[in-house]
Amino acid sequence: MIYQAKEQKLKLKDFDLDYITFGSGDKPLVMIQGLNTRTIHGAAMGLAYMYRGFAREYKVYLFDRRPKVEKGITVRDMAADVAMAMDALQISDAHVFGVSQGGMIAQYLAIDRPDLVRKLVLSVTLSRNNPTVERVIHDWMDMTRRGDMKALVQDMAEKMYSEKYLKRYQLMLPLLTYFQKPRDVERFLILCESCLTCDTYDRLEQITCPVLVLGGAKDQVLTGEASLEMAEKAGWPVYLYENLGHATYEEAKDFNQRVLDFFREE
Repeated sequence: MIYQAKEQKLKLKDFDLDYITFGSGDKPLVMIQGLNTRTIHGAAMGLAYMYRGFAREYKVYLFDRRPKVEKGITVRDMAADVAMAMDALQISDAHVFGVSQGGMIAQYLAIDRPDLVRKLVLSVTLSRNNPTVERVIHDWMDMTRRGDMKALVQDMAEKMYSEKYLKRYQLMLPLLTYFQKPRDVERFLILCESCLTCDTYDRLEQITCPVLVLGGAKDQVLTGEASLEMAEKAGWPVYLYENLGHATYEEAKDFNQRVLDFFREE
């Protein structure tokens, strides 16, 4: 089994939560993924390989969203689910790494449950809405409602990845459409809408743990300015990849090492 990757299920008070673990280290690392068209089922080995640099030092946990999401759910509600899962597994004082919507969730986790977060990395995320994210999310929701999954997946790819990356993998886009189109349309729409519920800008000073902000200057989903804005407001260190966008965490070769170096600092 690659890096001891496992898909597991956690029984919580009102629902069962799917989660992934990998790594053999003795320190907890909680990764919170961004908006996804599908659940984490079948993703354990791929994620373990992508983040293999963490496997020796950490036991890595990645929790899915709750199986049944109700309309009106917020990213703060999702943070409460992560906290519930961490409590159930007796995880505290963890390093936490949130990407995109996962970064929104991670902010609320650090605000509401500071005992659970030792250090925090916020990648390609925001602390309050801006016209770009509002337009993008509404466009994705409209495409989904029309049933135009080809347009949805293509637009998501074009908004997330650099032109260089898209040219390299353009032959794979038809496969991406097949594998990434939402299986549960209503669930995806609700999760899309929840992306617009983050409003931590005026509460960032309540996050007391060390924080590193990473972003992409060409982010067409949330904007690179959103990363700079939150870092400046809270006085956090920030690094912006000038030639990359929303998928910086996948494209930048030094991204995982940058995260790991920050977590190693005392």
